Amino acid sequence: MRKTLLLSVFLLLAGGALLAQKAYTFKQAFPEHKAIEKMMVGIEPAKDANLTQQKPMDLTPFIPPYKGTNVVNVIDLGTSANAFGYGYGGGQKSLVAAVPELNIVTNFHRLGGAAGGTGNQLGYDISLNGGLTFTNQIQVYAAASAVENARYPNHGLFNPIGNTDINNVWVQFFAPTLDGSNSNWGGYGFGVGKVADPSVKTKHNQGSNPPIYQYIPDAYEINRQGSVFVVDVNQNWTSGSVVYMGNLIINKGTWDDANNDFVFTQELLDAPVNPAITRPADVKVAFAEDGMTGYISMLADNNSTTVIGASPGYYPVIFKTTDGGETWSDGVGIQLAGPNGLPGIVNQLLSDEQIAALFNPPLPARTEIPYTTAFDHDIVVDANGNLHIGVVIGVVGSDDYSIVSAEYMFAAYDIYTTDGGTTWHAVKLGNIRKFRGTWPTSFTEDNRIQISASPDRNTIFVLWLDTDLEAAEDNTRPNIFARGIRPNQWGTANLTCENGNPVANNVTLFSPGMWQASFHAVSAKSLFADNKYTIPIAYQPIDPSVDPALPVQFKYITNFFYTDNDFCVVGNNEIAAIDALQVSQNFPNPFSGNTNVNITLNKGSQVKMEVYNLTGQKVLSLNYGYRPTGQHTLSLNAEQLPTGVYFYTVEANSQKVTRKMIVR
Repeated sequence: MRKTLLLSVFLLLAGGALLAQKAYTFKQAFPEHKAIEKMMVGIEPAKDANLTQQKPMDLTPFIPPYKGTNVVNVIDLGTSANAFGYGYGGGQKSLVAAVPELNIVTNFHRLGGAAGGTGNQLGYDISLNGGLTFTNQIQVYAAASAVENARYPNHGLFNPIGNTDINNVWVQFFAPTLDGSNSNWGGYGFGVGKVADPSVKTKHNQGSNPPIYQYIPDAYEINRQGSVFVVDVNQNWTSGSVVYMGNLIINKGTWDDANNDFVFTQELLDAPVNPAITRPADVKVAFAEDGMTGYISMLADNNSTTVIGASPGYYPVIFKTTDGGETWSDGVGIQLAGPNGLPGIVNQLLSDEQIAALFNPPLPARTEIPYTTAFDHDIVVDANGNLHIGVVIGVVGSDDYSIVSAEYMFAAYDIYTTDGGTTWHAVKLGNIRKFRGTWPTSFTEDNRIQISASPDRNTIFVLWLDTDLEAAEDNTRPNIFARGIRPNQWGTANLTCENGNPVANNVTLFSPGMWQASFHAVSAKSLFADNKYTIPIAYQPIDPSVDPALPVQFKYITNFFYTDNDFCVVGNNEIAAIDALQVSQNFPNPFSGNTNVNITLNKGSQVKMEVYNLTGQKVLSLNYGYRPTGQHTLSLNAEQLPTGVYFYTVEANSQKVTRKMIVR
């Protein structure tokens, strides 16, 4: 009773302090987003069988030759009956997996579409040569009835410690099913398949058993010690509305040598949250290489950190185990903002100019600006047993638990610890232009940030989606962006750079995936060979005008890699701002004949401009030579261009900005 009373007093005091701390108002109604109520709309609608899929635009013939090996190669994987199985609304799962020591890569998904199978089957595409070629549509699970229909799968590859024989490698999968024991959902379908002989497989189905209400797990981890951890949010939907039960469901699988299968048990982990958020926004799990040290991270507000500002936000809440998941600590929040916030966020997320653009005078001090995570994240454990959190961070909006998504005023981060979770650091990896994309039938997805580690776990890679196409109104024309990081205990880092400049890499620029790399998925481990860290990446292109209920073709990027030479030393105070290159809209626009573009450089650079038509074909290339720091006007003559819509890309300081123009 006393503990409850003290907590109540604390919350009342915190609430009073929170109201007193509001020291800002927004300059205008900037775009804001809240967490998606994804769970009850996660079942795809019925579709007309006569509808056909619109073929994605193929840019292969138009790849600029000067980019050379910098342009990634893209190949086909399997297909699915629709786009929903790859997750949405922050629903990225463990969809791509790799065994670096055996050069195996898998892409797991629902079947169906042109390559065969049905949407009520689960299967995978597999490569035995490091992702260069794949065998597709290998079925591992088939529903015997409607209650076994599976969706949104997780999967991993079990390769026992010391094994070098493909005959001992297994695919393990775990998916929610529509058995109706928790509203439409409630069931689990899980099992294994033998990589060397796909005919050898197991299948299990399990319904909810109150007070455990199974739903759609986002968190999955498999280790070489023979353990699988699948973490679900315990939420009761039987009334038609969500009732969060205050805990997480930990499904632990243990390898059984006698039966070549994983045997699962369940336990509940207390994870209370502020009632205002209803339930955690996202949950992830990851373990160290030894299989003993592990972390569960949930994005939530559990009243364990100081709230800055009048509108509270989400933050990572961390549970830790050091005994292989037998016991877990209580959930402890990471303070993002305020005097005790992370310097990499408080001092680095917004420039002085961005603060002035966001807020009315008197401008808030940096320690008075409230920050929140977005609504999905990913985690990995490094070689020292320390947690890394890939997550998007932004300013809390005018509504509680919302994020301001004004262009380039939020960013991708790696939040990490060097001492097992006592202290935390944050390194900004790149500003982001667009936050959320919406397709027909309210099919939505955010930046879908994901994290991977090198086989030795000394190097971390963070990837996210962003639409840098000026004409796009939301995040439905994304490219994949990436950054490698080797942090240290002082919050500085070696980050991947380009020509010595610390910038994020646009993975799909000028490739067949440019502006259509939707719903990407990344393995938890990269490959490593020939001094290259090759990151397994898959995606499913979805045109924003196409119904997601139509079949989809999965794609795989075969050759995106970093080398040790790609890293340079970057401190938090040295990370390049997003305005290293500023590019205006051309004027006049529309135009015939001549038009002008104003640019601003924060350092001298060679300046180029390229113009593309709507099919992605380069139709004009201009080199303006070296321009010093400051403002410059670039002139463009389009007399030889037919009337129509074009995109122009200005390149300087290893950055590119693309905008739309109209020739009449």
